[in-house]
Amino acid sequence: MSGSADAEGKIIAWLAEQQEAMVALLRELVGIDSGTYDKAGADAVGEAIRRFLAAHGVATEVIPQQRFGDTLRALVPGGAAERGNIVLMGHRDTVYPKGEVARRPFTVRDGVAYAPGVSDMKAGLVMNSFILAAFARFGGAPGPLVGLYTADEEIGSPEGRPMIEAEARNARIVLNSEPARASGNVVTGRRGGVFSLMRITGKAAHSGARIKEGISALEELAHKIIAIHALTDHEAGISFNVGLARGGQSVNSVAPWAEAEIDMRYRLPEQREAALGRLREIIARSYVPGTTAELTIKGEFPPVVQSPGSKALFELYQEAARTTGYEVEGEYALGCADSGFTAVLGVPTLCAVGPQGYAGHSPEERLGLDWRVPRAQACARTILWLERAGL
Repeated sequence: MSGSADAEGKIIAWLAEQQEAMVALLRELVGIDSGTYDKAGADAVGEAIRRFLAAHGVATEVIPQQRFGDTLRALVPGGAAERGNIVLMGHRDTVYPKGEVARRPFTVRDGVAYAPGVSDMKAGLVMNSFILAAFARFGGAPGPLVGLYTADEEIGSPEGRPMIEAEARNARIVLNSEPARASGNVVTGRRGGVFSLMRITGKAAHSGARIKEGISALEELAHKIIAIHALTDHEAGISFNVGLARGGQSVNSVAPWAEAEIDMRYRLPEQREAALGRLREIIARSYVPGTTAELTIKGEFPPVVQSPGSKALFELYQEAARTTGYEVEGEYALGCADSGFTAVLGVPTLCAVGPQGYAGHSPEERLGLDWRVPRAQACARTILWLERAGL
């Protein structure tokens, strides 16, 4: 038996024995509130992962961030370093407010785990951590393995993006462990997204005695929301949504200010500028005379468009999954992810290789525990077999 084949056998067998340990680490991670704006919570999740990796001989580095959770970078040396790093990626932040863990603690019913963040994407973080531990224990990786754990993906990775892009520039491949689709499929393409803030300025006045002197920013906001939503073109894969809106100073005042947060999605890189241009035209127009408005981009994801390298990586993963005992296809996802940052730089990238999850971002979020070991084994085989795909 060759050295790599010997390592494969040991890694696959060891992972097969880790189901209970995987559930234990998952229970620990989802027991910590880690909404994007909860830096302390996201850092606590990072520390729990760091402790696990240290116990398995995996070196880690904590890269401080100012507003959101610190970036955790793990390294397992191996193979041909000159070919670039093999990157396992995932985010620690969730969409839930502080206290959600107490309201919905980790629960298992009929082999299904329920908890905030259990599928999106703390299960993927657990999977990545065990893969790193397996290669640290048995070797066999064809190149250095990097585990990158960021903490602000849910708002467009404003601090995580530079970390991801820096890693991608020295990457051989990237496996992003977002949850597999409900179908069990992985993701081979995603839309891009731009998240922006629109701020409108009007003029305050008493809404009884001096209403004619006021200029309502909220009225302007209402006109703009209708116009922005009308830009949606589902056939072209372009959508606009105003998800948050606020403004005004009191019920008996003409509103002097208003603001809204806008989610724009698009399918192809070349659609971005035209779609943003149409949005900016609405921002520049005053439906209520005397109002002004400005637009600030707060974060964005490039789309994932499958390259030849990414296609080869997907087909290799398909073979690895088949050997592990399940079939998988590629699926297009309407949502965004950090995989867009690596794919747009030309790095062979495959997304949603994590355990199969359901109903993310909702009170029904859940995860089938039976998929944890097979998904880890398929990713490990993909890494071990990179040479056979020319990657």
